[in-house]
Amino acid sequence: MTMKSATRPRDVVLVVDDSPEALSFLTDALEEAGVTVLVALDGRKALALLEQVTPDVILMDAIMPGLDGFETCRQLKRSSQVAHVPVIFMTGLTETEHILKGFAAGGVDYVTKPIVAETLIARMYAHLANARVAQSTRAALDVTGRTLLAANHKGEVLWCTPQTTRMLESAFGADTGNGVSLPEEARRWLAERQVGGPSGRGSGSGSGRKADSVVIATGTDGRILRLSPVGQTGPDEILLQLVEENGAGDDALLKDKLSLTAREAEVLMWIANGKPNRDIAEILGLSPRTVDKHLEQIYSKLGVENRAAAAALAVRTLNGR
Repeated sequence: MTMKSATRPRDVVLVVDDSPEALSFLTDALEEAGVTVLVALDGRKALALLEQVTPDVILMDAIMPGLDGFETCRQLKRSSQVAHVPVIFMTGLTETEHILKGFAAGGVDYVTKPIVAETLIARMYAHLANARVAQSTRAALDVTGRTLLAANHKGEVLWCTPQTTRMLESAFGADTGNGVSLPEEARRWLAERQVGGPSGRGSGSGSGRKADSVVIATGTDGRILRLSPVGQTGPDEILLQLVEENGAGDDALLKDKLSLTAREAEVLMWIANGKPNRDIAEILGLSPRTVDKHLEQIYSKLGVENRAAAAALAVRTLNGR
């Protein structure tokens, strides 16, 4: 008995170009490669179309009348719905400044005109594969309750997990996503970290900082949104965790929900924020050996075997408050 393999959905590509000849050429080449093609004759029509459908890849003409490709790309990258979609610029401009302008606008690659269809399709599939891996990773992080985002030292959001996007949009409005700047307090905090300035460790609550973290929003019900660093993932990409806290603080919540001592709850809180034992010892004024002993008690009380499992349980507890 034979089994038929499931038919893989066709990839959808949006081509944005003001030239009917270029659109005709690209449509024929892409459809021959088994791709579904959508077209837009200018940037504004492309943005309107993207409100209705999310393609897998966007091929963007750089120079168009009205809203050019660079500005169109910047605007679509601000939308959480399509920010993850790779944009490949098509341009006859080969000067370095124009190439850099395309990357700065949010493009992942560029091809020069006249277009060689085989080269374009090969690059398109390479970026499509990378984008799908990245999107799957962020979705997996979202499922496990990890509210993560990446930003550069200027405080511009590079990417968010879906749950983080929802939290930011709830706090700051719907226009939150890639390319949008974090609040001023967060931008100052990131700039300080970049130059090795004050980290805020041990600062009072009046500054909005708490042990190398920063408050970016405070609700009328006393809940706050706090950013904490997780690590450096690129030359100018800082991975951050966004946590919603109530007035009692994360450590108090973990203590009550998980039946821990006050010190165990503090240790677990910093584990959930990605801190190594050495940093936790420094923050809490303990020896690394004492931190290890608290960890043993935490694992026993929570019924987990390792640090990662304890951190995951703490994150779920904090996010489900």
